[in-house]
Order: sequence, then C-alpha cells, then structure tokens
Amino acid sequence: MQSYLKSLDPRLPRDVYVLQAGGLLNAFGNGIVLPFLLIYLHNVRGISLGVAGLALAAQSAAALLSGILGGTLSDRLGPKRVLVGALCVITVAFALMPLIHVAWQAFAVYVVWGVGTGSFWPSQSALLAALTPPSRRSPAYALQRLTMNLGAAVGGLTAGLVASVAHPFTFTILFIANCVSCVAYMLVLVRVRTPDLHPERAGGSWRAVARNRTFLLYTGLNAAFMASAISLMIELLPAFGKNVTHVSEREVGVIFALDAIGIVLFQLPVAKLAEGRRRMRGLALMGVVWAASLLAVWAAGAWTTATVAFVVLAAAMLVFAIGECLHGAIHAPLAVDLAPPNLVGRYLALSSLSWQVGWIVGPAAGGFALQHAPLLLWPIAAAVNIACAAGALALERRLPERVRLTPYDVRPEPLVAGSAG
Repeated sequence: MQSYLKSLDPRLPRDVYVLQAGGLLNAFGNGIVLPFLLIYLHNVRGISLGVAGLALAAQSAAALLSGILGGTLSDRLGPKRVLVGALCVITVAFALMPLIHVAWQAFAVYVVWGVGTGSFWPSQSALLAALTPPSRRSPAYALQRLTMNLGAAVGGLTAGLVASVAHPFTFTILFIANCVSCVAYMLVLVRVRTPDLHPERAGGSWRAVARNRTFLLYTGLNAAFMASAISLMIELLPAFGKNVTHVSEREVGVIFALDAIGIVLFQLPVAKLAEGRRRMRGLALMGVVWAASLLAVWAAGAWTTATVAFVVLAAAMLVFAIGECLHGAIHAPLAVDLAPPNLVGRYLALSSLSWQVGWIVGPAAGGFALQHAPLLLWPIAAAVNIACAAGALALERRLPERVRLTPYDVRPEPLVAGSAG
C-alpha cells in the first residue's frame, strides 16, 4: 500500500505546487458561490429559470471573446500577467453581485464576470504548462483538477451551511468570500516565478491555430461534452434538486461538494491508470460514465423526492466525478502536446473556449428545459454523451501517433548495493 501511494506522487517543480496552492484558495471561493448562483437569481431575486439560464449563457459568451484576447496576450506578454489581470476583473464582478435585483443587472454583472473567467482559464493553464516538464504535464493537470476541486468541496460544504433563500444577506457573505479568495490567489502568484517568453512569440497567429483541423475537431468534441454534461451538472443540477426533487440548500451544498470530493479521491489514481493508455479511449469511457450519471439524475427526479432524491443525486455526482478525473488527466495535456511552443497560449485559449461554448449552449437550452420539461433534459443529455463517446473513438485516427498515448513516466529503479561496477 505504501508503495502504491508513493507511486501517485506527481513529482512536480516547486513553483507548480505554489501555483496549485493559490488555485486551492481560489477554488474555495468558487465552491462557495457556484452551486448557488442560479438559486440566487431565481429563488432570491425572482428571475425566471429561463432568463437566469440566459444570464449564465451571456457570461459564457463574454468569456468566449475574452478568451481569444487572453490566449494572445498569454503568448505575447506572459500567462502570469494575464492571470493576475483576470483575477482583478473577477473580483470586481463578484463585488457587484449583491447589487443585482432585476434581470438586466444580472446580465451586466455576469458579462463582467465572463470577461474575467475567459482570460483566467487559458492563462492559468498556459502558466502551468510553462512551469512543468513535458513528461509530467498529465499529473500536473490532474493535480490542478484535484486541488481546485478540493477547494470547491470545502467551499460548497461551507456555502451549504451559510446560504438561505429566506435570508438574502447570506448570499452577500458568499460573494465577499469569493472576492477574498481571488485576492489571496494574486498574493500567492507573487511567489511563482515568471516563465521566459518564447523567442518566436510575435510570429504566432490565430490563423496558424485554425489550420490544425484535428485540434479544431478535438475542441468541438470538448464543447459538446461541456454542453451536455459538466455545464448541466454544475450549473443546473442544484436548481433541479431544489425545485424538482425538493432537496434542501444544505443538501445542495453536499451534492456539489461530493463532485469535488470524488475528484480529490480518484484524480491521482485515475491519472496513474491513464499513463501509457490511449487518450481517446479514455475520453470515450468518460462519455459513457457521464451518460450513466445523467440518467441517474433523471431517475431521481422521476421517482424520488427529498431525502431519497438526495441520496440518488449524491451517488450520481460521485459517479460523474470519475468521468471528470478522466477529463482532467487527458484533455488539457493533449491540447498542450498538439500545440507548437509559441502558440500554447492560443491553443489553450481555444481549448478553454470550448468550455465557454458548452456553458453557453448548456445553461441556455437547459435552463428553458428545466423550466418547461425538467425530466426530459437529462436523458437527452445522456444520449448526446454517448454520441460524443463514439466521436472520440473516431477522432483517434486523426491524431499524430506521438500524442495518442498518455506519456508513461518510467521511474529509475533504486541502485542496489554492490550492483555497481
């Protein structure tokens, strides 16, 4: 057992661990607010679920445009500078959240939030790639997923104890806590070295990214996964649980936290299992796992309520987390491996944009489905995930042979006394 646990050690540079510590603090703030944003707009401010879903889609649309700029600036100015700027914008957005009272205000604040998050993700991913040796990127991104979900788990549990629709001021407390977490992350970044800029950074362009058709297909596949899986489970499941299966705010916080807890428990073992195996088969398995989780959510709404529904939704979220672990070990490292060194920021920006496209389509369509036919949403999403799993298998043929497998880190055997010479 001790040998197995030792084998999970990602063995990363010190700066990567410092960066992950900052991400942990920031993720705590994200975990505090994310499960309750739709509940805040609908149950506290009286905005319909459909319009609230469109506000979330507007956030993603703003992030989509911001991500293009963020990727370019990450290549030219450096990802660390862009990350600090993005955190400043996000802090401003959440400082304005308590001022939302009507729909147009929600759209305005969410657009500001989107401008920050659009540049946050590609700059953070590019910074991690620049600080990590190529052979260790898979465990580095897996550790990032682990630490950010650990923070989200603690944040979600904390928020479940604080948030109450009967006391709107409790949501202001959550928003302030998220602002503090962003500032804390910026302070941690002071201790992270600034990577050298690539000497050919000025020669890169988005046209060069667009010529890589395989990467464009890979990005489109990820967007479909995001729209039909993660965006629904993160953004819409809390409102579905609250308004359809009638679980409590505290139980919503626990369900959200279980996703993060599952990733904390399974991420490094799954990343270890992925080493030396075909990446696209891993993504196909992810789609099947997510489809099963989505059908479990449908079953909870169709056949159960209250406590029983909470148990079913909690189990569905834990299973979903296993699929997320596969995504964490495969998606971003493959995107980096497909990118030329002077275009890593742009490639990761486009990769992040696939998340934003998913968050536009998923909450916008899912929000109206949740309002008019909440039980129909989940089996349709499950079917889309099965189709995406098939697409992942078909895409493998287009990948360069050198990136088809997750790199396998061979550890040198310890030198046995007397064996030398």
